[in-house]
Amino acid sequence: MEERGRIPPGLPRPDPTVSYWQDPPAEIADLRTTPGLPDNADYVIVGSGISGACIAFNILCKQPAASVVVLEARQAASGATGRNGGHTKAASYRSFLDHCIGKEKEFGLDEAMRIARLEYANIQATHALAKQYQIGCDSNPCDTVDIIYSQTHLDAGKQAIERMQETMGHDDPAASYRIYDAETTRETFLTPTALGAFEYAAGSLSAYAFAIGFLRLALAKGMNLQTTTPADSISANTANERAIWQVQTSRGSVTTPNLILATNGYTAHLLPQMQGLIVPLHGQVVAQRPGTGLPQTGLTDTYSFIHETGYEYMITRPPGTPDQGTVIIGGGLWKLPNSGASRYGETRDGVLEPTVTSFLRDCTTEYFGSNWGQDNSAGRIVKEWSGIMGASADGLPYVGAMPDMPGLWISAAFNGHGMVWCLKAAEALVEMMTGDGAAQKKLDEWFPRSARMSKDRMGRKFLGRKDLRAPGEAEFGERSRL
Repeated sequence: MEERGRIPPGLPRPDPTVSYWQDPPAEIADLRTTPGLPDNADYVIVGSGISGACIAFNILCKQPAASVVVLEARQAASGATGRNGGHTKAASYRSFLDHCIGKEKEFGLDEAMRIARLEYANIQATHALAKQYQIGCDSNPCDTVDIIYSQTHLDAGKQAIERMQETMGHDDPAASYRIYDAETTRETFLTPTALGAFEYAAGSLSAYAFAIGFLRLALAKGMNLQTTTPADSISANTANERAIWQVQTSRGSVTTPNLILATNGYTAHLLPQMQGLIVPLHGQVVAQRPGTGLPQTGLTDTYSFIHETGYEYMITRPPGTPDQGTVIIGGGLWKLPNSGASRYGETRDGVLEPTVTSFLRDCTTEYFGSNWGQDNSAGRIVKEWSGIMGASADGLPYVGAMPDMPGLWISAAFNGHGMVWCLKAAEALVEMMTGDGAAQKKLDEWFPRSARMSKDRMGRKFLGRKDLRAPGEAEFGERSRL
């Protein structure tokens, strides 16, 4: 695993698989706002996924006259944002105890609660903003259920939920969970071999369409989007009091006093200091037609299937969408040797790992058993694809100013958990860049200190498989969400 962490990520590959969400591509997928790159800008953002799109939008809301350039190596929102499983799901109970008493214990209970509340708030804000700005992303706030197949995980989950409710209060929505016994789980959720389940608030959407929606909002405010423009390198001119950053591309260069890397798993390509701190992780997702025994308009909840050494995550497309009922399921890393170690450091999102492919194609019939019914007459598989996540050395994202590199900012390494971090992380980063003292003080109240970029965190080297789990995952199994 140490060897995997040392593999340079390079640039995003030019021949990725086409995800379910990107077919067909958005109208702005290949947009270049201007024929050439501007010579300079107030802000340059590298990466056009949810992070980059929301950072750009938030900057322009606060500073309408600012010039903002977004560089994207491939099509707009073509990275992990355009390739994930469509889940807005926190599962905060899986990390809560470790935040309190584990390796992050220096932050204590207040920090554990802050993280859980941020994740819940991120979910709520995502669906609220989709509604507010009328973004056509099939936003579907709903409950989710973790179907448990391991007694160890069932016991640990009950303990964590009890601790959350004791400390946060039973009326805190971020600590609201319902626990089901085996019989009720099997009957309610159509999973005939389950040991129990946890149900809580979550949702589903097309993250690709959501990000495209925010890019459009930012474009309307004056953002300059430059797709198929990989950032080859960055450098700083520190001759003046304030550093000026230059981003070099094959189409020329652009300079800025504020350079923001929203590059997730590819960050170390531009910033070698992050090699081994942000490690790419190759994940896969499959879209399937539902079996005849499942509700053809979609299940009420989204799902995760939790077993002893790993899990899968699944949504069904909501009623009223043209593809209602379609099953989107990802995961499967645990089926590989060494818990999927070979998928770390891998950036070829144009390929599929055969063992994972085989497992994801068939696992739904195992989870639902006879409740699956017969396969659809058109066949089970609609589409399958891969994508690259970014795993951090300590299991939390890096958000904030790069130490000793004035003018360079980062929001990256979401550990496959970006749909409950990216939006609020973008909001926090813009406050860090533009806010006054009062704003900074308010930010301290809700944004976790443990997710801020710092010298201390840069000293936490990647030591192996265990360090690529989010805090708490040692108790609950591998994180494998794309």
